[in-house]
Amino acid sequence: MADTVLIVDDDTRLSAMVSDYLAENGFKVATAPTATEGLKALNSRAPDAVILDIMLPDIDGFETCRRIRAVSDVPVLMLTAKGDEMDRIVGLEIGADDYLPKPFNPRELLARLKAILRRRSGNAASAERVLRFGRLEIEPSSRIARLDGNNCTLTSYQFDLLVALAENAGRTLSREQLMDKVKGAELEAFDRSIDVHISRIRAAIEDDPKHPKRIVTVRGAGYVFARYQDRES
Repeated sequence: MADTVLIVDDDTRLSAMVSDYLAENGFKVATAPTATEGLKALNSRAPDAVILDIMLPDIDGFETCRRIRAVSDVPVLMLTAKGDEMDRIVGLEIGADDYLPKPFNPRELLARLKAILRRRSGNAASAERVLRFGRLEIEPSSRIARLDGNNCTLTSYQFDLLVALAENAGRTLSREQLMDKVKGAELEAFDRSIDVHISRIRAAIEDDPKHPKRIVTVRGAGYVFARYQDRES
């Protein structure tokens, strides 16, 4: 069955171009010119992914993304202003899975879209596997992380980063290695993206995010996931 993509963008010409391109590549596409219509479509059609522009006529893309995250973990690809790093950082902080600056090549949009959908579908080989680290449990197949039995709130991208780190517990991974493991393709990414996502993961799984014990920064090298956690003395 074809994946359905919801495009929320008031640029009708761009939406039509992207819709045609995605349809040619096997996707079903729905469009909405406003955030209000996009949120209604999200509730009624349950798309597999959302392409969301920041500049919308009624509600900006940031607030729209927040509202989406309040009710759904659907992958969100945000369209940002070219070269505006702050827009990208804010988008990631509020729950977007990836970003793409305008103007963009449709082939890159397709590659990024496929990447976030692959991450969401997970790896069949990991079925029934549970990664346990003290009070933290990670289930790659069901895409759930629990701390003390409570579900952790993570975006699709953040969950895959967590799994990549956990599967390499005790090994320092650079930002480039993490991006390669999670994206599955050599796509351009700005330097702060991994750091922003790690910050959000820490907020979900650490007892004290300002003094993390599960995901530790290795200065000048990257991040390491602690192999042993919550050990009793």
